[in-house]
Amino acid sequence: MILNINLKDKFFYYFFSIDFSKEIFNFLWIVFSILIVMLIVTIGVLVLVWLERKISAAIQQRIGPEYAGPLGIIQALADGIKLFIKEDIVPAQGDLWLFNIGPILVLIPVFLSYLVIPFEYNVILANFSIGVFFWIAVSSVVPLGLLMAGYGSNNKYSFLGGLRAAAQSISYEIPLALSVLSIALQLSNSLSTVDIVEAQSKYGILSWNLWRQPIGFMIFFIASLAECERLPFDLPEAEEELVAGYQTEYSGIKFAFFYLASYLNLLVSSLFVTIFYLGGWHFSIPFLSILKSFDWNLLNDGVSDVISIIIGIFITLIKSYLFLFISIMTRWTLPRIRIDQLLNLGWKFLLPIALGNLLLTTSFQLFLL
Repeated sequence: MILNINLKDKFFYYFFSIDFSKEIFNFLWIVFSILIVMLIVTIGVLVLVWLERKISAAIQQRIGPEYAGPLGIIQALADGIKLFIKEDIVPAQGDLWLFNIGPILVLIPVFLSYLVIPFEYNVILANFSIGVFFWIAVSSVVPLGLLMAGYGSNNKYSFLGGLRAAAQSISYEIPLALSVLSIALQLSNSLSTVDIVEAQSKYGILSWNLWRQPIGFMIFFIASLAECERLPFDLPEAEEELVAGYQTEYSGIKFAFFYLASYLNLLVSSLFVTIFYLGGWHFSIPFLSILKSFDWNLLNDGVSDVISIIIGIFITLIKSYLFLFISIMTRWTLPRIRIDQLLNLGWKFLLPIALGNLLLTTSFQLFLL
């Protein structure tokens, strides 16, 4: 993790004083950084599941989770433990290798996406110069896992769900990538996620890419819902048509992998919306922040660095969860569309508009030169 250099040096000097070599320290630092990010992500998913259940219950005038902890906050954890101890059933006539590899191939790329997500300027696991391309590349592996899971189940409903998932992901991945390229290559002149956020830092909320790329934002929003298989785009697991789609034959921990990957992907999408369009960890209102006017020199350097990092992470998560609230509201607002309507929307509507948006953005940039 690229954390504040002064803090890292202080930790290193402390461990060096107790006979730790630099190589061992760097290894421990990497392991510590990965564990911290995984902990934050896991807690974020648990909060997301709880929020979705509570918001859905409020929309439908229900109570929602109530008894598992205060206000039902550990209901998702209880569900995870239940799935972990349940029996793992494998279809007798299914392909064992494909059936077992499918859930893993769906989950791992989503976790890898968090490598290039900056929660704050100095809080990122890997600040690649091609971070945007890395995210697009690893996320394109997920449909292969879904297709393998559907084919390996030896079930016609699962196979149809896997085919739908692959077709849907390919259809909406192209418009999503084009909308991101309009920002990365034209407005920010960088494929680094940190540089994209820094390019939106000059004028606060007025410098957000949301105002410069409203068409790209709408394309990204629609395509991300389709990539996450959220309503109205949950055709791969439409229960009245395909029982549960590609995950029909799964149970126990393997079913939990699909469930976890779905919410991890939704959280990834909301974080990338924050990074690409909503200014990341920067304050939204310029020149009006009490926290910015505070004299940090009154505090110890290490304390001020930690407080600054915590504030940045908090702002990033607040923006992300506001976008998640919109996604949850969309689930209970719009009806499910048909598979032909889904493909027509992707290929005949979003793709031409995304290409036109990219060409228009490029033309404006060339004109300004």
